[in-house]
Amino acid sequence: MKQPSFTLKCLPQAIVAIGLSAGITAPQVFAQETIALEEVTVTAQRREQSLQDVPIAVTAFSADALEQAGTATIVDLQRSAPNTTLQVSRGTNSTLTAYVRGIGQADPLWGFEPGVGLYVDDVYLARPQAGVLDVYDVERVEVLRGPQGTLYGKNTIGGAVKYVTKRLTGEPEFTAKAAVGSYGQREIELSGQMPLIENELSIGGAISRKKRDGFGTFLQSGEENYNKDIFSARLSMEYTPSENLFIRLATDMSDDDSNAKGGHRLTPSLRIPTEVTPGNVFDSNADMDTNNEVKSSGGSLTVEYDVSNQLTFKSITAYREGETYTNIDFDNTSLPSLHVPAVYDDHQASQEFQLKFEGEGVNGIAGVYYYTGNASGAFDVLLGAFDGFFGPALPGNFNALTAGNVDTDSYSIFADATFDISDKLSLNLGGRYTRDEKEATVFKQTQGVNGRSDRLGGVVLGFFPAATDYTNSDTWSEFTFRAGANYQLNDDSMVYASFAQGFKAGGFDMRGDATKLPSTVDGYDPETVDTWEVGVKSELLNKRLRLNAALFYSDYEDVQVTVQQSADGGSNFVSAVLNAGAATIQGGELEAVAQLSKDLTAEFTLGYIDAEFDEIISGGVNVANTWEFANTPDVTSSLRFVYNHDLGDNGSLVASTSLAYRGETQIFPQVASLVDEDAYTLWDASVIWYAPDEHWTVGLHGKNLSDKEYRVGGYNFANLGLESSVIGYYGDPRTVTLSVQYKM
Repeated sequence: MKQPSFTLKCLPQAIVAIGLSAGITAPQVFAQETIALEEVTVTAQRREQSLQDVPIAVTAFSADALEQAGTATIVDLQRSAPNTTLQVSRGTNSTLTAYVRGIGQADPLWGFEPGVGLYVDDVYLARPQAGVLDVYDVERVEVLRGPQGTLYGKNTIGGAVKYVTKRLTGEPEFTAKAAVGSYGQREIELSGQMPLIENELSIGGAISRKKRDGFGTFLQSGEENYNKDIFSARLSMEYTPSENLFIRLATDMSDDDSNAKGGHRLTPSLRIPTEVTPGNVFDSNADMDTNNEVKSSGGSLTVEYDVSNQLTFKSITAYREGETYTNIDFDNTSLPSLHVPAVYDDHQASQEFQLKFEGEGVNGIAGVYYYTGNASGAFDVLLGAFDGFFGPALPGNFNALTAGNVDTDSYSIFADATFDISDKLSLNLGGRYTRDEKEATVFKQTQGVNGRSDRLGGVVLGFFPAATDYTNSDTWSEFTFRAGANYQLNDDSMVYASFAQGFKAGGFDMRGDATKLPSTVDGYDPETVDTWEVGVKSELLNKRLRLNAALFYSDYEDVQVTVQQSADGGSNFVSAVLNAGAATIQGGELEAVAQLSKDLTAEFTLGYIDAEFDEIISGGVNVANTWEFANTPDVTSSLRFVYNHDLGDNGSLVASTSLAYRGETQIFPQVASLVDEDAYTLWDASVIWYAPDEHWTVGLHGKNLSDKEYRVGGYNFANLGLESSVIGYYGDPRTVTLSVQYKM
C-alpha cells in the first residue's frame, strides 16, 4: 500500500495555511457588533451535530439557502460544492451522473454501480434513473466527500449525497407556490400538514408540477428539445404515541414525461455530409421518436424507540421501484440509423436496524443492513442497414440487441464510535463488513427486425447466433475500516485527521461479447480506495468568519475501467470492463463564510484535485499515461454574496449574486475528444422579498445570466455504424424565473 505524500502540486497555499492559523486567537476587529454566523446542523455521522463538530468534509445546504439561491434540482449544488460533479447524464433528462473527488460512475446501464451514494431520508437509491431530484419540501441537503463505507456502506467510495425532507411540526400548515419564467416555464407546488390527533398523529404531503418548453427544436418533426414535464409527490404520516416512540410512514413518486433529448453533432455526418449542423446547440436533426417516460416511486417506515436516556433503537424499512422508456438518436441526423430505444426496470427493498448510544465520553452506533434488488433492461442499436443506403429499401433494420438483468443481495454489519479521551481530544473508530451476492443474465444478438426487437415491441425477421447468452453468479465480501482523531484547539477551532476505506461493488458487463471475449462471463471485482485526510473546522472573529478546509490523499485500486482490448491477440478489438486500474488522487478543499456586516455575507469555496492513473493494463500494456480522470476538473470554485436587509414594516429583502467556476473537464477517461469541455464560469443572481407577516414571498431568480454555452456530457463513437457519432449535450442557457409563494 502506498503511503500518502501530500505533495499537492499547485495547491493554493491558502488551504495549507488554514491548518496553521486556526489555533491562533483572531483579532477582535468586529467587537463593536454582536452578530455571528448561524449554526449549521448535519447528520453526516447518523446523528444530529453541528457542522463544526463533524470531522468529515461536508457541504450543507439549508432550506433557506436553497430557496434564496433558486435551487431547482440537486445538480445545481455542484456550483458550490468543491470537487463535486452532479449533472444530468448524457441523452437523459433526470438520470444523475455523480462524481466526488474524482470517483463516480458515468454509465447508468443496469448492472453498473454508482460511486457516490444518493440517500433520501436515509434510504439508499440504488439506480441513477430519476436521481436528478427536484428540490421542494426539503429541510436540507448534505454532500459528504470521501469514502463513507463505514456508516453508509458500499458504493459510497467517492462520497454521499443526503436529501432530507421536512419533518412535520404537528401544527396546521399550508403553502402554495407558483412560478413562471423563460421558455414557457410554469410550475406549481402545494404542501401542507395537519394534526389528526393533537401532539400524537399528523399527516402531511407535497405535490409538484413542473413544465417548460424546450430550449430548442427537433428540426425534422418540430417537437421540443430539452423541455421539462415532471410531476412528483410526497406523503408522510408521523405518530408519536409516547415520548419514547416515534413512527414515520412516508411515500413518494415522480413521473418524468419530458421528451427524449436530442444531441448536437460536433463533426459532419459521414453518411449525409451535406446536412447542415444546427447553429443552436439545443436544436437537433435527430429523427427518432421523442417518446420518453421515467417513473420512480417508493415508501419507507421509520421507527425510533428510546430504550433509555442513553440508548436508541431505530429501524428503517424501505421499498423502491422504477421504470424507464426512452429513445436516444446516436447519429442525430435525418437518417433512420443509430437509433437506440431502451427500457429499464428496477426494484429494491432494504432493511436497516440501528442501535445508537450516547453516554458520557462516548457516542456510537451499530447496526445491520440488508438490501435486495433487481435491475434489468434491454436496448436496441438499430443500424439502419435496410434504409436504402446499402441497396434497395426494405421494411426493417439490422439491430444489435442487448438485454439482461442482475439480482443483488447485500448483507452488512457495522459499528462506529467516538471516544472522548479528554476535554480536547476525541478518537473515532469504525468498521463495516459487507457481503454481496449477484446473479446476472446477459444476452447479445444481431438481428433483422421490423421496427425494433421484440423486447421493445417490434418483430424479429431473422437473427444470427447469439454473441452472448449466459447466466453467472459471484459473491464478494469486504471489510472497510475508519479511524480518526480530532483535537479542539480552542472553543472555536478543531483539527482532525482520519483514515477511511470504501469499495464499489463488483459485477458483470452487460455489454460483454462472450463470443469474442469469453472471459466476460467471469465478471469483474469491486474497486477499493484508502483515503487519508487532515482538516480543520474553525470559526474566527467572534464567529463572524467560518473557515473549513481539508487535504486528502487517496490510493485507488482495482479501478473498474472500460477498455478496448484485443480478443485474439491481433486487430479484433472488443469492449471489456476490467479491474485493470490503479490511481492516486490528492487534493484539497476550502470553504469560507464571512459575515461582513449585519446585512452582508460572503461565501467562498475552492476545490483542487491532482488525479493520475498509475496503471491501466490493456492488451498487456500499461496505457495509464494516456488516460485522464473523467468528470473531474482540477479546479472548482465559487464566490457568492448575500445581502439580507430588514425593510421594517415593508418586510425584508434577500439579494444574492454568485460566480461558479469549473476547470477543463474530460468526459471519457481513455481518450481526449471533441466532447470534452473547456473551463467555464456561470453567473447567477436572485432577489427575494418576504412580507412582514411572513405569509407572502416573491422571488426573482436568474441562472447562467451571461448565457454561457457549456457541455455536460456526450458520446464519442467515431466509427459506429459507418458514421462519425460525436455528440454533445449542454447545460441550461440563460433563464429567469419569477416565483410567488403564500404560506398560512
